Amino acid sequence: MSLKKAVSAVSPLTLRIVAECPVTKARACDLTLPHCTVSTPVFMPVGTQGTLKGITVDQLEGLGCQICLGNTYHLGMRPGPELIEKANGLHGFMNWKRNLLTDSGGFQMVSLVELSEVTEEGVKFTSPYDGKEILLRPEKSISIQNSLGSDIMMQLDDVVSSTVTGPRVEEAMHRSIRWLDRCIAANKNPDKQNLFAIIQGGLNAELRKVCLEEMTKRDVPGFAIGGLSGGESKDDFWRMVTLSTDRLPREKPRYLMGVGYAVDLVVCVALGCDMFDCVFPTRTARFGSALVPWGSIQVKQKQYAKDFRPIDPDCDCPTCKRHSRAYLHALFKTDTAAMHHVTIHNIAYQLTLMRSVRQSIVEGRFPEFIRTFMNRMFPSSDQFPGWAVDALASVNISLD
Repeated sequence: MSLKKAVSAVSPLTLRIVAECPVTKARACDLTLPHCTVSTPVFMPVGTQGTLKGITVDQLEGLGCQICLGNTYHLGMRPGPELIEKANGLHGFMNWKRNLLTDSGGFQMVSLVELSEVTEEGVKFTSPYDGKEILLRPEKSISIQNSLGSDIMMQLDDVVSSTVTGPRVEEAMHRSIRWLDRCIAANKNPDKQNLFAIIQGGLNAELRKVCLEEMTKRDVPGFAIGGLSGGESKDDFWRMVTLSTDRLPREKPRYLMGVGYAVDLVVCVALGCDMFDCVFPTRTARFGSALVPWGSIQVKQKQYAKDFRPIDPDCDCPTCKRHSRAYLHALFKTDTAAMHHVTIHNIAYQLTLMRSVRQSIVEGRFPEFIRTFMNRMFPSSDQFPGWAVDALASVNISLD
């Protein structure tokens, strides 16, 4: 089989680079997909089972979200691809008119490791729903994603935890390359659905380089940097990110998987990434943690019981326009609606942050934006995370 299988010759994706930062590797792009154009850098909220927990599709649209995620493993389990296909795919099923990205199910190899076993054929899972054994092959992952009708599909990769070392990392990297070829061959809708490759190789720079060299020979519409954000040191994390962006093609989107903390987003945009996703903003909202430019506030804490200010006085989200910290504090004691209100705010925070990042790149002031952002996030410069200082220094940004 030719390595240069012509996928992106008819790819339903175009990437227009609007602006590039002359100091860092940051860029602002227009990523045109079948359902709308996505302004990058972009944070993509995660809706595991066809919905974001605690927020409706209309509310997500109202916040200006242009793309969100669905989970192939969970949707493939229930309600199942056959039902969703009858509803005209996941877009029709959840009545979402903008873009969708579906993951491949591979990440569950790590998150459900006690339920899975990996062979060359695929991943054997024991269903957490009914205990049945299921074999998720690359072809099956793509078949489910074809039924879901997502705008961006992810290859099935052999995922190992980022803290694993030794021969298993190399085995997984080479297997992910082989599985990419099987995924490319299995895609029934290359004219409608974009298949992204996932770079693996753990924290081993040489393995990452091999994977990058091999996968970039395949003419896929986009690339993801996988196998990070799993508990490794931040020093290792940023070095693997920048190694990857240095070697990925300029004309294709770069998606850093599983990253959602504000500092990580800003630093990794500087390192050259375009797309991000993470459950963090929605998950942390359910525990009463509201994201703000100076970190977070825990609205369940007693100190907010009589605080009649919004979560963030400068935020335009529906929660901050309507409700006080005191109200949310009281509501958390009695009603799950509190989680809903904080979820809306946290998604708005992430989307607004990325819009501000993009605007600063377009206007040629991204280095100044980074310094202002860091000074607001941390009370003093001696509290800047060392890894972030080093990562930014590597792209010519001094925080002094």
